[in-house]
Amino acid sequence: MSDAVQFLRAWITDPRRVASITPSSNALAALITSEITPETTPVVELGPGTGVFTRALLARGVPADRLALVERGAEFATMLGERFPGVRVLAMDATDLGRVELFGGEPVKAVISGLPFLSMPARQIMGVLDGAFAHLSPDGAFYQFTYGARCPVPRLILERLGLKAFRIGRTFSNFPPAAVYRIRRRPMRRLYAVGSESQPRP
Repeated sequence: MSDAVQFLRAWITDPRRVASITPSSNALAALITSEITPETTPVVELGPGTGVFTRALLARGVPADRLALVERGAEFATMLGERFPGVRVLAMDATDLGRVELFGGEPVKAVISGLPFLSMPARQIMGVLDGAFAHLSPDGAFYQFTYGARCPVPRLILERLGLKAFRIGRTFSNFPPAAVYRIRRRPMRRLYAVGSESQPRP
């Protein structure tokens, strides 16, 4: 069975779980993984589906044993395990990510998400981000693509979790056209300016 047919069947079965009726393009895979290097590891991928982003991550030099895939769909999880030997595949919901240990407790440097945020309720999106950032290092980043005109994570959720989003690019060589956002923790504001008279006295 081709990837396109398997993707279409999954979409028909549960359209909220699959973002599109077709797999993501190589152009979108190149964009969403554009900031990943062999040093940007370990990496977690959420909702890898048929593995388009996974192949791009491996091609960028991410070692197989430094990559974990989180896939809820049993049919996709089985296929990913066969297609990418050495890569850890977790057959689970991404909202439960914060409850499992990854890479022996080593902080993750990047999370690549192929989850359909536009069709997910706000509470579920918050659960995914909360779990992902529980594993991310302080300077780690969460990458999310969207078919919409703006960031798929509502501003209220970003503010509540102390996050900020930046669009790193858009590709029209995908159906539908898509944009990719990098989401990071907001920098901690210093309570007192250096040399300020408002600094507390010893």
